[in-house]
Amino acid sequence: MTNSFLNDGMLMLSIPGPSRDPTYYIHDGNSVLLVENTLFKVHRSVLTKDKSAFETMFQLSAETDSARSDSSMTVAQEGESDDNPIRLQGDTADEFRALLWALYSLPHELSVAMSADANSTQLANLVRITHKYQFRSIMTWALSALHAYCSRPGAFDDILTTTSSAPTPPIPVNHPPTLPGIPSTSTSSPPTLEQLTELAALCERGDLLDATLTRWKRLIGEGRDLALAVTIGERFNLRPIVGLAYHALMLRGQGAWAPLTRAQRVRILAGFYALSKLWDALPGQAPPLTHTARCTSQQRCAKAWGALWRTVLETGTQVMPGLAREDVLGKTMLAESMMKALVDREIPSQGFLDGMPHCRESALLATSMRVREIKESLADYFSDEF
Repeated sequence: MTNSFLNDGMLMLSIPGPSRDPTYYIHDGNSVLLVENTLFKVHRSVLTKDKSAFETMFQLSAETDSARSDSSMTVAQEGESDDNPIRLQGDTADEFRALLWALYSLPHELSVAMSADANSTQLANLVRITHKYQFRSIMTWALSALHAYCSRPGAFDDILTTTSSAPTPPIPVNHPPTLPGIPSTSTSSPPTLEQLTELAALCERGDLLDATLTRWKRLIGEGRDLALAVTIGERFNLRPIVGLAYHALMLRGQGAWAPLTRAQRVRILAGFYALSKLWDALPGQAPPLTHTARCTSQQRCAKAWGALWRTVLETGTQVMPGLAREDVLGKTMLAESMMKALVDREIPSQGFLDGMPHCRESALLATSMRVREIKESLADYFSDEF
């Protein structure tokens, strides 16, 4: 017997070599780059636009080649041929192709990115690679285009939360055609909410980040992807969704904590304790009241406000006894709704507003501000720093 695969009649496996990109292997280019298993041949002058990191990269390469020449070395310069390309690590061919599209396209071709035919996948690739290589003006433009895409009604309807929730195998989705010069694939799908949040946070793009946070808050309100929201929020210090997600997980109970780390579970327990203590003190701590100019007795008004605040909080727990003791956010939001109903005379005041006839709207505003304050500081209660 022999160990030879050929003698055994078995086919030898071979790894295919790099292939030239059908669009961006430009024959009069002067630099060959290898990204994944794809060769690109482009002009150095194009890659050095916008004072990108490629400018420094090529300068260092030229200095190295000059040193080799002075040493009478005959090694071929990197990037001059397919056999010795410049290798880009950590990038995908799709990302680099998106960059070249932005660098080589004409204005009317670039305008597609701002239209209904924009391809969000390619825009996300463009944002990621321009951020890495410091194409600042192109990155800013791509972020604006991506924000415009995400601002369309229903833009998030087909967007998955994370790649782990993608179906296997991938299925075709209805998606706008790709940008000119970029090949399309039948399995192309929009960037995930996780990816969009990461891009917005890394690039410090506030409007795009706000759009993603709005989506996260909706998911949290629906009780979906809570553990992922905690992880994403902590990774990028997104306090609004960190607090809301921890709060929702706390109310769900230990059965929902399986995906969490030990440290995250400790934070939930810390939040349970801190919010329970807050609720014990809250009825006796009426929010500051700004009296109107017509208020004739601020002392009497403040006393009436304190009694009203306590009554509204305690009545809320009677109206909805199912609210957990530590659900301070839910209880104060209920108190806000009751205060509005009292001010609008939708429910009888039973004399609780008699002592503050001119500061009713101020009482509602003070309640709303307290709810907002609790929302904004919610993440602070879920801290393992005792």
